[in-house]
Amino acid sequence: MSKKHPIISVTGSSGAGTSTVKGTFDQIFRREGIKAVSIEGDAFHRYDRAAMKAELDARKAGGDETFSHFSYGANELGELERVFREYGATGKGRTRHYVHDAAESDRFGVPPGHFTGWAPFEEGSDLLFYEGLHGAVVNDEVNLARLADLKIGVVPVINLEWIQKIHRDKEQRGYSTEAVTDTILRRMHAYVHCICPQFIETDVNFQRVPVVDTSDPFIARWIPTADESLVVIRFKSPRGIDFPYLTSMIQGSWMSRANSIVIPGGKMDLAMQLIFTPMVHRLVNESRRT
Repeated sequence: MSKKHPIISVTGSSGAGTSTVKGTFDQIFRREGIKAVSIEGDAFHRYDRAAMKAELDARKAGGDETFSHFSYGANELGELERVFREYGATGKGRTRHYVHDAAESDRFGVPPGHFTGWAPFEEGSDLLFYEGLHGAVVNDEVNLARLADLKIGVVPVINLEWIQKIHRDKEQRGYSTEAVTDTILRRMHAYVHCICPQFIETDVNFQRVPVVDTSDPFIARWIPTADESLVVIRFKSPRGIDFPYLTSMIQGSWMSRANSIVIPGGKMDLAMQLIFTPMVHRLVNESRRT
């Protein structure tokens, strides 16, 4: 953690909805006049698309059916930790982009499935914002959780997460249902051992729970809407959280435990604005005082 150069880390698996949370933070930064530099978890993958396919084939030939982008070994977590540490100490660092599709290829000038070159952060930022798979990893080699000042987990119930991923990968990336299903199955081991343990490290977790039938996510024709969902918000440390204020401001919300509130799904953006705006102000004000 660094009072002078704070770091916010949003963590969730593929299809969880971390990009939506990033959009809300972008609104907060823009409205409050805060300059943030953003990095994506995909930038720290170890392999480009062709190299990852070759690695998957080699692992499968060796009997390993569990290797995936969720796995620690598929990512440059040491480099990510170095970026967190350098930014916390100096406010500087570097990142790159992984190009997913043709639209991003046009934007970055790099073919899909490849990385752009590394580039330094813009000068004079107020904080660093990370969004990706591994922003709160603690294992024998790295400890990213201790370097981030605010850690947020995005964790829909698993069937909803799968529905969101299937629809996104089919519609935006052109994959078949069968291909996405194979990816989900291959990732389950790392989901359990690499992704889930991070959510005990996060300061605030958002878990969207559908209130419609999602029994078979692989045949679901639609993603449950926000109005067909509830969101459970869990605070690791409830001290200082004004629950009466939140439940009065968010219509239809209630406390389910001493550290948790439940809100209508359509109120998630409002809840994040109410919860995180003062937290971001606190981080930035402490930074400027330091």
